[in-house]
Amino acid sequence: MCDLLNRLWAHPRVEWSRVVRKELPDLVEKVVAELQRGFPALSALLGETPVEEAQWALEQALLTCLGYQKSSQSKRPAVPSVVTPMPVARARQDLFDALAGRCEAPESGLGELARAAGWPVPEALRAVVLATPAEAPQLAAALGHALIGGIDGYTALYVPDPATQTRPRLEAALKGRIAAVGHAVPAADAASSLRWARYLLSLDPGTGGPEVRPAFVDDNLSALLLLQDETLAVALTARRLSPLAELTPRQSERLEVTLLAWLEGGGAPEAARLLHVHPQTVRYRLRQIEKLFGPALRDPRARFELEMALRSRRLMAHVRNRRASAGRRARAVPAGLRPPGTAGEARINGL
Repeated sequence: MCDLLNRLWAHPRVEWSRVVRKELPDLVEKVVAELQRGFPALSALLGETPVEEAQWALEQALLTCLGYQKSSQSKRPAVPSVVTPMPVARARQDLFDALAGRCEAPESGLGELARAAGWPVPEALRAVVLATPAEAPQLAAALGHALIGGIDGYTALYVPDPATQTRPRLEAALKGRIAAVGHAVPAADAASSLRWARYLLSLDPGTGGPEVRPAFVDDNLSALLLLQDETLAVALTARRLSPLAELTPRQSERLEVTLLAWLEGGGAPEAARLLHVHPQTVRYRLRQIEKLFGPALRDPRARFELEMALRSRRLMAHVRNRRASAGRRARAVPAGLRPPGTAGEARINGL
């Protein structure tokens, strides 16, 4: 709040309304999040009430404290709220839940919910899943009045009319945020876009930073297909790559990359170019592979499954490494660096 007041006083009075309109939603979102984290009783009191309702109530209180909103007799105009009023917030979460497949849609269809939410359901849409809820209302506005909702700890948005949401526009709006963008689908399949965006985000948690860019389901279709059931992927690799089981890890790795390059390139010279090694090196390794796999290398179906198995194994290793790296970063945070809102930080800031 002190930061907000400082930013207000740094501008001429005529610009205060614009500064409040820009800064207040982010402040409200952070305050509510910190209250919920620091006071479990507040979360219990809110129950299933959408967090937007608490944000709206706090925004009204802050607007009143700042003098931008008074009783109905006041002649001072109130700053228009960018946080959705309570009844509409409830309707929007209900509409989001229906689109996400978390509840049954009304027998009359989504029309009634859409009217109550003030969000006409488009013919086609795509989901955007955020790792953190920061600036979700501003982001929703930037993406064309998107529908915000919460699901399993994530903040997500449904973006209408994907034809107008060009890739550069989505990347520009999401730059610097850890996010995943689902594929464009008809409204009836909205749950699918959300499910795959969430799954993609869970596969690669990523790290924040000003240059980070969102991950797109459209760019990872084959990987998502291969990893949609990791137990089946493990079964496939165990079956097709069993001839490598008796080798040392280093030998196995060398033959795996050579076999995959050969399957992709179609011959020893092409594989050598992919691996940046001499063709004779590839031919020597291929003779070893021939002894291990035999006739399977000449069977089209077996070759296809071999490539799937090799790609699956590498994808699963990549996912494990990324998750392990994210876990190490989380554990490496010093004990003195606590999340905002802790008692320690409050004392330091004099609040």
